[in-house]
Amino acid sequence: MGKKEDNIKKAKNLMNKLDYIRNSGIAAHIDHGKTTLSDNLLAGCGMMSEELAGKQLVLDFDEQEQDRGITINTASASMVHDFEGNEYLINLLDTPGHVDFGGDVTRAMRAVDGAIVLVCAVEGAMPQTETVVRQALREKVKPVLFINKVDRLINELKVTPEEMQQCFIKIIAKFNELVDKIVPEEFKGKWNVKVEDGSVAFGSAYYNWAISAPYMEKSGLSFKDIYDYCNNNEQKTLAKKTPIHEVLLDMVVDHLPSPQIAQKYRIPNIWRGDQGSDLGKSMINCKELGPLALMITKIVMDPHAGEVAVGRMYSGKIQQGQGLFVIGTPRSNRVQQVNLMVGADRIPVEYVSAGNVVAVTGIRDAYAGSTVTDDPEAEPFERIVHISEPVVTVAVEAKHTKDLPKLIEVLRVVSKADPSIQIDINQETGENLMSGMGELHLEITEYRIKNEYGVDIVTSEPIVVYRESIGKKSPNKFEGKSPNKHNRFYIEVEPLPENVIKALYSNKIPQNAKKYKNEVTKILQELGMEKIVAKGAFGIHGLNLITDVTKGIQHLFETRELIKEAFDEVMKNGPTANEPCQGLLLKLVDAKLHEDAIHRGPAQVIPAVRNAIYGAITISDPTILEPMQKVFISTPQELMGDASRELNQRRAVVRDMQTEKDMVNIDAKAPVAEMFGFASAIRSATGGRVLWNTENIGFETLPKNLQPEIVKQTRERKGLKPEPQPASYYMD
Repeated sequence: MGKKEDNIKKAKNLMNKLDYIRNSGIAAHIDHGKTTLSDNLLAGCGMMSEELAGKQLVLDFDEQEQDRGITINTASASMVHDFEGNEYLINLLDTPGHVDFGGDVTRAMRAVDGAIVLVCAVEGAMPQTETVVRQALREKVKPVLFINKVDRLINELKVTPEEMQQCFIKIIAKFNELVDKIVPEEFKGKWNVKVEDGSVAFGSAYYNWAISAPYMEKSGLSFKDIYDYCNNNEQKTLAKKTPIHEVLLDMVVDHLPSPQIAQKYRIPNIWRGDQGSDLGKSMINCKELGPLALMITKIVMDPHAGEVAVGRMYSGKIQQGQGLFVIGTPRSNRVQQVNLMVGADRIPVEYVSAGNVVAVTGIRDAYAGSTVTDDPEAEPFERIVHISEPVVTVAVEAKHTKDLPKLIEVLRVVSKADPSIQIDINQETGENLMSGMGELHLEITEYRIKNEYGVDIVTSEPIVVYRESIGKKSPNKFEGKSPNKHNRFYIEVEPLPENVIKALYSNKIPQNAKKYKNEVTKILQELGMEKIVAKGAFGIHGLNLITDVTKGIQHLFETRELIKEAFDEVMKNGPTANEPCQGLLLKLVDAKLHEDAIHRGPAQVIPAVRNAIYGAITISDPTILEPMQKVFISTPQELMGDASRELNQRRAVVRDMQTEKDMVNIDAKAPVAEMFGFASAIRSATGGRVLWNTENIGFETLPKNLQPEIVKQTRERKGLKPEPQPASYYMD
């Protein structure tokens, strides 16, 4: 029996021993060495040959990933590790570091209880490291730290042992400072990493060695020995003495929580249901013999098996032939196959129980972020909040008309497998729009559609998604009349306070205002909203809120659902440029309704409310918001001028500039619309000698002088008249 088969057998046996399970992710900034590390961990556990470790990149089995040398998909693998005489099952998820695939990181964090955060010893903590730590802590995932590429400090930068220690102290301090800033109250001071207790490790994933304080004691190696081995180019010997998989997996077992411990504090954070219910108790105690709850965090497309749903079992057990529901979809799905994932291999098992990561086929309705249960009425998990939203769009067409039906099917599959890609299929105009996090994200998705799904497509130049908002409170209420003139609605609009927008964005306020009425009212009042406004809130759409502040109007309650429908419709397409709205607080201040229900149906109410909202926005100084990016550039001093010139041409604002030795770090922000083609421009301007990356940071007001032109372009692109309608248009 080979080592791999032996491991699979052990993994099956450990699945029910909750104290001996660790679900952990590897997360870091792009190119800090995550996938090389995962490989070495797999090799160390006998899942692949050691010679190939770090070169084979088992978890980057997608050919795109191998071409570009970056991880795009979160891959998962289970392995068995021996620690202090006991065997542990470790379910590991490798995540991407590139900002365009940040959605994948957020989803992976939902499935794990702990994370190994990688930081490069040479570059230190980078902007994306901060994002990753924030994503982990928001999901109450406990981090440990691995400082990678230590060999480069010694061999390339020729630092002394003392300088090396200073460098580590600086990275650890910065990491702990990040943790302190965002860690949930209950873990303040408890989740910081320390060299002494072994929650920090140093090493080189490429050369396969690592060291931590507990392992130094165990192996008798000192800090100086390690420095000498690297200095004398004897890293192979070092890898034999302190193999990276042992050191890191020891750290995972020792410092990251088991599912049984973690689910006690994670479930209340990611599930809004009743914790005293059967399902609530079963999840908090991670029970195998309870109702089933599975959170899907990823859909993998397999040419033979179709859609494979990968996710975390929080309660119950899943087995072949079981009928399950994806909450929010009507039909039952039958489980075909239950698997554990080992790199690119799926190993069929009879069942998988609570506390483990599983790969299932046969759940057709699942998408990344959905909840699967055996009770269709169960409360789903909280929606996964992504740090940034899709901001770049391309129109997609089939090259040959015969491929049209197939293209629509493929686009649906693509958006299922990667929820950070938004697909908008417009049946009327025949236009298919695909929105993603950035140019690279869309490029890779395009490549997949052509090569993996075999549909030849043509895409337009990338365009930016704007948002509509207002500059001031409406001067008076706006009246909307129904087509039969028997119903009238009066609406006022004002900018939604910044703290409420933040709370909506970070999911602190439930999206379903009707179902969680009391909770919504309470939170809005805590955030400083007047009682009457908070109590009347009955609709939330994205970062917009509608509230009813009327008193004693007959029949109004019956039309409320229709009012909400009109509100949803306008929030998707605002009056100025037909783009989504953001940051609006709409107040229904008065209404006059026909007493006969037949005269106040959908055909009367929806157009009336729609006109009232459109009109109210039109008289409140309508503005356009544009998506912004944080741009971080690290450049040699002599090239600083070229880099700054590139930024200045793109309406960028430099927020901070720091000099470290002969490098200058520039922290700027720039509009996404101006950043197209930046990659090739900055490379050619600096001969490829700068490091740079971007991160989406939300929306800001577009300068007034540019608004008319952008509105005109956007409207013409959508086949509308170039000028938005005046308020008088909505009065009839």
